[in-house]
Amino acid sequence: MKTYTLFQEYIWLVETIHRAGRLTLGEINERWLRTEMSEGIVIARSTFNRHRDAILDMFGIVIECDRRDGFRYYIFNEEVLEEDTIQNWMFSTLSVGSVLAESRGVHDRILLERIPSDGENLHKFIEAMKGGVRIRVNYRRYGAEAPVSSMKLDPYFVKLSGRRWYALVKFPEPTGSLFTLAFDRIVSLEVTDEKFDYPKDFDAAGWFRDCYGIVRNPAVPVEKVLIRAFGREKDYLRDLPLHHSQKEVGSTDEYSDFELTLSPTAEFFSPLLARGAAIKVLAPQWLADEIGRQHQAAAELYK
Repeated sequence: MKTYTLFQEYIWLVETIHRAGRLTLGEINERWLRTEMSEGIVIARSTFNRHRDAILDMFGIVIECDRRDGFRYYIFNEEVLEEDTIQNWMFSTLSVGSVLAESRGVHDRILLERIPSDGENLHKFIEAMKGGVRIRVNYRRYGAEAPVSSMKLDPYFVKLSGRRWYALVKFPEPTGSLFTLAFDRIVSLEVTDEKFDYPKDFDAAGWFRDCYGIVRNPAVPVEKVLIRAFGREKDYLRDLPLHHSQKEVGSTDEYSDFELTLSPTAEFFSPLLARGAAIKVLAPQWLADEIGRQHQAAAELYK
């Protein structure tokens, strides 16, 4: 069987079980026979078990069988399909790719956004992470006339945010400071043979957990932010939360209040300002004052 066909079957199997919650193999086959992929042939138990193993190896998704519930299958670690994990990103990307590949007749009617990134540099960076070796980069900062030359850095992790790839890197000792690079501003990147020790207890997922985007500023403490969304904006925020900590704490016919727990750095101002009068910051007061000041400054430009 072709690799592409297998990928389609893996994606279909995970999505089917995930949507239903729990299914027996018989119930899975009932759904499978309704698809064109089946060609009228059921999934044999041996094939199903091979698919489960492959899905675990590729995506880290565990399909378990609950014998006490009529031998129903379910996704044991559903959180990987709902959080910002690499498994979720890979699976979502392949799932969308499968849909697009089957839509060749309407390709000109499917519009995507470009993610500016140098794939070669991203590949080199990940190879350096895997090998535990330092990199050497030339980097052009915004506002600088020439690139910063020959920075030797320890590659910690990569993050996709706002349609851009970023990297967290560290200067070797004695400096030892951590900072963020944008891949679209890397002029050149070389992988060295120089080893470095990546801290085993470093929490990559937790580094930006209390941040918005890729700005982590210790000078801006984590606090609760309360915003009020008016009209349709409340529906948009329910579907696409601003932050993983967001929760709805009150609602009327006219508005809904949402609470977020994060470090409200300047990067967090942008999504608030972009929504104009559709959002009002209720707390903390300093943030409400700052957003109001920036709205007023923008209005002055049009006088």
